[in-house]
Parts: sequence; structure tokens; C-alpha cells
Amino acid sequence: MESFSAAPQALLRSLVANRRLIRALAVREIAARYRGSALGFAWAIVQPVFMLGIYAFVFSEVFKARWPGGTGSKAEFALVLFAGLLVFNMFSEVFNRAPQLILGNANYVKRVVFPLEILPCVSVITALFNLVVSLAVWIVFYVVAFGMPHATALLAPIVILPLMIFLTGVSWLFAALGVYLRDITQITAIITTAMMFLTPIFFPVDAIPARFQPILNLNPLAPTVHQIRDVLMFGRGIEPMTYALTMLAAIASLFIGFAFFQKVRKGFADVI
Repeated sequence: MESFSAAPQALLRSLVANRRLIRALAVREIAARYRGSALGFAWAIVQPVFMLGIYAFVFSEVFKARWPGGTGSKAEFALVLFAGLLVFNMFSEVFNRAPQLILGNANYVKRVVFPLEILPCVSVITALFNLVVSLAVWIVFYVVAFGMPHATALLAPIVILPLMIFLTGVSWLFAALGVYLRDITQITAIITTAMMFLTPIFFPVDAIPARFQPILNLNPLAPTVHQIRDVLMFGRGIEPMTYALTMLAAIASLFIGFAFFQKVRKGFADVI
């Protein structure tokens, strides 16, 4: 039975060798998502605009929520909330798709020689496209409400980079598990719901009692949500130590996920 290298250099070689295929599959997947619909790619803009409006109405008008330490305006709370949702929505999209990546592409496993390891990369790039569109919507709303964004908003791609790396590793792990454990899809749905309320999206980190702070620190999304909110909304720079630890954890996730995927992929054809 064929063995697959789990070494870091094997990962880098595969990404470089298949970069054009990754790009082509990502473009095809993005196009297929909107093909045949009346509005086409406009849905990529309509959806985040609609969600931003809903969250602004529910939390600002119904719950009368205001962001602590801010100006107290309704627009501010909506934008702070949506900044956190940018991160969570990308996580949710990649995480919930991961268990079906291999099962949904069984023809690649059985019939052709195909670099299966690139499928999680395609999934992350597709989710990144949606994040970029949502970020553009966020910027437009910020300009309308407050004027030009802070210069620190240019740091947003740097803040998102560890998230991309982390999600690629997680996607490899759960894509492989999904082949052998079909219940993983149900488990990821539960985890996603829990993560939405355990991530500081609807509340600031300071609102959590000190005794629960160590638990929050275990949440891999929390640092990215905090930093994306800082650079976009509050004009603060990246915290070097927090960012370094986040990046190290993301890289560890990347190589662990890839190693697990490579170790168990030889049995995919037998199970599928």
C-alpha cells in the first residue's frame, strides 16, 4: 500500500507544485456557488449587508446594547460585532465543511491520481474570499458612519494569516476523521454553536470574570477576534506577544493536521 510523507517539506512541495490547481479549484468553487442565481456574485455582498443590518437592529434596537468603553452609538456596536463575526464566519465555514471534503469528492479518491491534500487549502481560500467581501462591506459602513478607517486597518491581512494557517490544519484533521467517523459532522455542528458563544464576539474580553479568563485563553479564535477588532475599529496595533503565540499555535495545528491526514489517507479508498 502506498505511503505518503508527513514531513513539513512534503507539505511545502505539494503546495508549490499544485498552486495552479488550488487556484483553479478555488475559482471554480466560488463561481459554482453563485452560478445560476438571479443576482450572481451580488449575493456575496447582499448576505453580509443583510446580516450586518439584522445584528445592528437586534442588538442595538431590541437589546439596547452598547459596546463598553466606546462612543455608545448604535453603528459602533454593529461594526464591533461584525468585526468579530468576520473571524467566526470564516471558522464556521471551513470547520463545518471539513468532515465532508473527502467524502464529497470520492471520485478523486477512487478513480484518479489526485493530490487530496489540497482540498482543505481550496476550502480555506473559498472562505477567505467571503471574508474579504464581508470586510469590504464593513469598511463601506465604517466610512459612512465614521469616516476614513484607522491606518491600522491595513494590518487586517496580517491578523487573519494565523487564522488561515490554523484552519488549514484543522481542516486536514477533520477531513480525515470524517472519512472514518461519519458522526463527526454532527460533532462539528455542536462545537461551532459552542464556539460562537464562547468566543468574545458579542462581548469584550474584559467582561469575562477573572476566574474564567484561563478558559477563554484556550479558545483559538479569541486572540484573532480581539486583534481584528483592535486594528479595524479602535486603531490599535498588533500585540507582538499575543500574535507570536497565535502564529506558533497555528503552525503547530498546520503540521499536526497534515501529518495526521497523510498517515491515514492510504485507507480512504477502502472506507469510501
